[in-house]
Amino acid sequence: MLTRTRENSEVENLSRRKIQGYFLELKSSKFPILQGILPIIRSRVPTDIIAGLTLAALAIPEVMGYARIAGTPVITGLYTLLVPLALFACLGSSRHLVVGADSATAAVLASGLIGIAAIGSPEYLAYASLLALMAAVLLIIARLVKLGFLADFLSRTVLVGFLTGVGFQVAIAEIPGILGLPGRVGRLSDPMQGLVQDVLQISQTNLYTLAISIGVILVILGAGRISKKMPGPLIAVIGAIVVSSVFNLPAHGVSVLGTIPSGLPVIGLPRISLSLSLIEGLFPIAFSMFIIILTQSAATSQAYATRYNEHFDENLDLIGLGVANVGAALSGTFVVNGSPTKTQMVDSAGSRSQLAQLTTVAVVVAVLLFLTGPLTYMPTAVLAAVVFLIGKQLIDVKGMHRILIERPAEFWVALITAGVVFFVGVEQGILIAILLSLVAHTRHGYRPKNDVLSMDAAGNRLPVPITTHAQFLPGLIVYRFNHSMYYANTDLFLEQVLDLVNGAQPPLSWFCLDAIAVDDVDFSAAATLREICGLLKEKGIRFVLLAVAENVRVELDRSGITDLIGQDSFFNRIYDLESVYKLTLTK
Repeated sequence: MLTRTRENSEVENLSRRKIQGYFLELKSSKFPILQGILPIIRSRVPTDIIAGLTLAALAIPEVMGYARIAGTPVITGLYTLLVPLALFACLGSSRHLVVGADSATAAVLASGLIGIAAIGSPEYLAYASLLALMAAVLLIIARLVKLGFLADFLSRTVLVGFLTGVGFQVAIAEIPGILGLPGRVGRLSDPMQGLVQDVLQISQTNLYTLAISIGVILVILGAGRISKKMPGPLIAVIGAIVVSSVFNLPAHGVSVLGTIPSGLPVIGLPRISLSLSLIEGLFPIAFSMFIIILTQSAATSQAYATRYNEHFDENLDLIGLGVANVGAALSGTFVVNGSPTKTQMVDSAGSRSQLAQLTTVAVVVAVLLFLTGPLTYMPTAVLAAVVFLIGKQLIDVKGMHRILIERPAEFWVALITAGVVFFVGVEQGILIAILLSLVAHTRHGYRPKNDVLSMDAAGNRLPVPITTHAQFLPGLIVYRFNHSMYYANTDLFLEQVLDLVNGAQPPLSWFCLDAIAVDDVDFSAAATLREICGLLKEKGIRFVLLAVAENVRVELDRSGITDLIGQDSFFNRIYDLESVYKLTLTK
């Protein structure tokens, strides 16, 4: 009996090792999967499951609100936590990132489709699913041709301004829903005109709707103050449904969701006639969402990977996000994104793997199959209040104030971005945000703050402003250029070199370019260097370089700079430069 038990145990252990080996092979293969799930730590499984239940309780009302922002049926918000979330959990590398509906991409979608199709119509939903498919294609292309660097084109400054502008748009769009006013419910166009319209119609406020809205807001805010883990939105939703059903609120003019289809989504391509003109018209919207997905998802995944000292593969996440959006398109919903808020929710609940997200998927399946009936009685004011609070959270007053204090010039960039989003449109705002980020980057590189090295009486080497014309040793200037050298800053480079040379007292014997901060020299900069070599040679000044990176040395060799100044004009350390220069003085 003991022998048989031992044999069974050995068989079980062998099977377990084979299964573990199979999963490890999957993780290390050319197309690894389950990196966000494996290895499964048994002691953490209960915690991950509880975290998944917590995420479902917090995120289900939230994604229904995002569906309202996007202008699609409420049920499509739940669909974003189904196929897309499951696909990313299996194919992404992040163990923490939650993929689902997001306020920023939902706002871009709604803003872009205004005027193209009626909000909430089957045609509108088909366009929304097509945009998810287009965003997926862009994400997969980005992985194949390594365009992940595009995520860096949205600086934190413009991202704060962009989300603040979106927050104002989203919050103002929900005022009529909160008050029960007729007209522009959930529309993101012409926010100021809509606000004026709301003021003119204020007398038509439905007091029952207003009471529901205030109650929902108070419950959510109160729950948040008591504990971040308390599902305030879920409590508010359940309470509102009960009140609506018991007191028959529709009879008092309160708008409710009405019949919501139960069951899982039908899988299939968006039912729409494709044409080149249609793709061209939708491309700017898809591209804007693509940039937001790149920026937001990468930043969130990296933050949590750093927090827990875990591996993070940005390229694998691009594939996961792309496939997740394919899943969104095929399951009849809109674009999905890595969500910082939902990721924080599940992390705060103790999750350390995508097993929590798969638990959320299971809960959503149960809701779709068995619990859509009660949603019929949910007042639309509940979603309006939830979305209003989402908009409020996006308005980053503290972030804007911090930018103003630390970098006043960048504050105006953030403010312009927020203004364009609010007054012109979300889609245009993201393009302006990218443009302003590039302008800001070019501005920093266009006029870098260069300096010269000086030596004090104690022999300490110190960087000092160029205006001092300080010489490192009599007859030797060490000029440090603090940026890569490219066409935009070559004029400054030439101007500063000539100023240092012409104003030198005593006259120079050597001029040294300290290239420790130079990581690239483009064609225009190389031409300027050759020009400087000639000018210095005419004046009898030797041109030498210090601390040149290996890749830059290759560029200088290829550009003919090395042939002009000689191999012996390169120094790795300032001590070597100092020693050789002093030897020339003794000759």
